[in-house]
Amino acid sequence: MRLGWRLVPRTEPSRLWSVASPLLALALTVAGGVLLFVALGKDPVQGLDMFFVQPVRDAYAVGELLLKATPLLLIALGLAVSFRSNVWNIGAEGQFILGAVAASGVALTATPESSRWIVLPVLLAGVAGGMAWAGVTALLRDRFHANEILVSLMLVYVAEQVLGYLVFGPWKDPMGYNYPQTRLFEPATQVPLLMQGSRVSIGLPIALVGALVLWAYLFRTRAGFAQQVGGLAPAAARYAGFSSRRALWVAMLVSGGAAGLAGALEVAGPVGQLTPHVPAGYGFAAIIVAFVGRLHPVGMVLSSLLMSMFYIGGELAQSRLGLPKSITGVFQGLLLFMLLACDTFIQYRLQGLGAVAAAADAGADASNAESAGAAAGAGEA
Repeated sequence: MRLGWRLVPRTEPSRLWSVASPLLALALTVAGGVLLFVALGKDPVQGLDMFFVQPVRDAYAVGELLLKATPLLLIALGLAVSFRSNVWNIGAEGQFILGAVAASGVALTATPESSRWIVLPVLLAGVAGGMAWAGVTALLRDRFHANEILVSLMLVYVAEQVLGYLVFGPWKDPMGYNYPQTRLFEPATQVPLLMQGSRVSIGLPIALVGALVLWAYLFRTRAGFAQQVGGLAPAAARYAGFSSRRALWVAMLVSGGAAGLAGALEVAGPVGQLTPHVPAGYGFAAIIVAFVGRLHPVGMVLSSLLMSMFYIGGELAQSRLGLPKSITGVFQGLLLFMLLACDTFIQYRLQGLGAVAAAADAGADASNAESAGAAAGAGEA
């Protein structure tokens, strides 16, 4: 009898667990975090406190949580359009960088006499920069059938080189003590804050409005339905009169524009200048945000807050517990791994190979019995 296991598709996946699996994945991530802290010789209670209590301990901490959740939510909303359309834009980080670069180009033209209205061109430039960078991927897939996963991912590294060239070269601040960064932007270009004593800007309500708009677009409009069908079933979309090419371009431009807007809000908000450290991994983390949120606007609002906790908790664990900076990525990876594991067991169940062999033998015995009976009947006749 053979030993081992195999995955067998379930006849009907559980709807309850399809919704609840992110919560189970979070619980498993916490359990994995406890084991990690113990292995590193740290107090697990103190470690979990850094990640899940300290980020919400007071009003200022909540403000920082919302500040980091804003770009994650914006990028995830755009990626949800892509992923629901079966367009795999993995290069949101590059579109985030180009959005920051384009916004910085406009911000650097400001003078002390510039109007506060210059914030609008700064943000629009960020959107345009992200859309243009995503448009490269869309063009290569549309015209040359290039794989958008590879193209968008490779363009991230090109975007980093463009950023490095600018901050080490023509945009470098001559009065910046040779640091690779632009000069500080004029106060007029700074994104308005929501309240005094907090760094939360108008980016937060923009992201929340974006979540509402996305919900209405995907689930309450014919265009949203056509967008999803055009990506998932191109043949059916053509039969229904929908365009799969349009679905590709809309998906890439929307996701690129959202990432570019997040980049613009970052440089014109808490950073206030363009530096090589603007890429913070938000574009990659937003992929996890999108899937933990089940590609649904409400779910992504919650998962962006969770991912923001991981960022802040990682920074606190680094400064207070002496853990490496990579602890943030470890928690993010744990969450994604646990979610994928949970989703796998929603769709499949484990079956022992011994049971499979026994079932096959039983089937063979039944077939042999039937053959013998048929032969005996023929002999009597």
